[in-house]
Amino acid sequence: MVRLLRELIALPSVNPAFLPADDPLAGEHRVADYVASLGAKAGLSVDFQEVTPNRRNVLLRLTPQGRIRHRILLAPHLDTVGSVDGSLEIFKPTLANGRVWGRGACDTKGCVAAMLTAMFDVAAASSRPAQTEIVFAGLIDEENQQLGSRALSRTRLKADLGIVGEPTRLEVVTAHKGDVWARIETRGKAAHGARPDLGINAVRAMARVVELIEGDYAAELARRPLHPLLGGPTINVGMIRGGSQPNIVPDRCVIEIDRRTVPGETAAGTKREIESFLRKHGVKSTLVDMKGVIAPPLETDPNLPWVQNFLTATGRRETQGVTYFCDAAVLALGGIPCVVFGPGDIAQAHTAREWISVASLERGTALLKRFLERLP
Repeated sequence: MVRLLRELIALPSVNPAFLPADDPLAGEHRVADYVASLGAKAGLSVDFQEVTPNRRNVLLRLTPQGRIRHRILLAPHLDTVGSVDGSLEIFKPTLANGRVWGRGACDTKGCVAAMLTAMFDVAAASSRPAQTEIVFAGLIDEENQQLGSRALSRTRLKADLGIVGEPTRLEVVTAHKGDVWARIETRGKAAHGARPDLGINAVRAMARVVELIEGDYAAELARRPLHPLLGGPTINVGMIRGGSQPNIVPDRCVIEIDRRTVPGETAAGTKREIESFLRKHGVKSTLVDMKGVIAPPLETDPNLPWVQNFLTATGRRETQGVTYFCDAAVLALGGIPCVVFGPGDIAQAHTAREWISVASLERGTALLKRFLERLP
């Protein structure tokens, strides 16, 4: 699987949202086509789901010996973020010191390699599952708007368990936080910088908004009851932009915020909560959703039989939670109970020198294969 991972890294699949139009590194199509060719060689059924022009999910199916009574979904994403420093070296995979280095090694081409290898091994065995279909879905766009998982959910595909590939250090994750991105704007009145008394400074108004959000509102969130796996909700002001030049009183200022939600919270309720908080403190501002799609938290019952089966196969006694958002919650909204699982550590994701340990990759592949081999 190390060779497979290096081949996947050598096929750039940077999410187009992070690159200029027509950039040669953009898009998942090279990886999707390569995965499809491997699936065909392994004797699997191969299909594509067109999501947007030249961006498609790839689906591989290992059908059981008899009638399909159960279905397992393996669902890593194919897209990556871009280069941190603009260098192309990160798209050249290297193997050194027991690690595979390169963009996507950890997030999540390592998961793609582990899941495919396990699935291919089961397909090549003398006997395959008698009643369980295994579906591999290589998804596009997880790093931006999750267009791939949303499109797959709309097909109403049913599965007893979805295993969403993310670097969890081989922990079985049944809960992750949701995500609300919003833009807050304050307005003022432009004037000459020499006569600020004739204007209304929108940046100054926004400074108070930032102080309130990062101060009182964040403290209020910290006082709320903690979720047993996820902790509490959080908020971060990640961007601020206002004014055009020093000698003009700015008439507009904008911030962009990242509000992480926990089970029980909704995107609409969270936005109303922030608007109400700012109004209560006498702030005049407008709040606009940035994503245009919902990104809810995930909470899968760890006592579900299929989750328990997966825990047993991976040698884990209990499930964990993670603070990031991923495709699992989207697929769960479509009716598929999901866990998140994969080799690697999220601490290496999106870094300038991304890597995954060979030991984690090999162990993850073995655990996935063990689970698939035990399917009825």
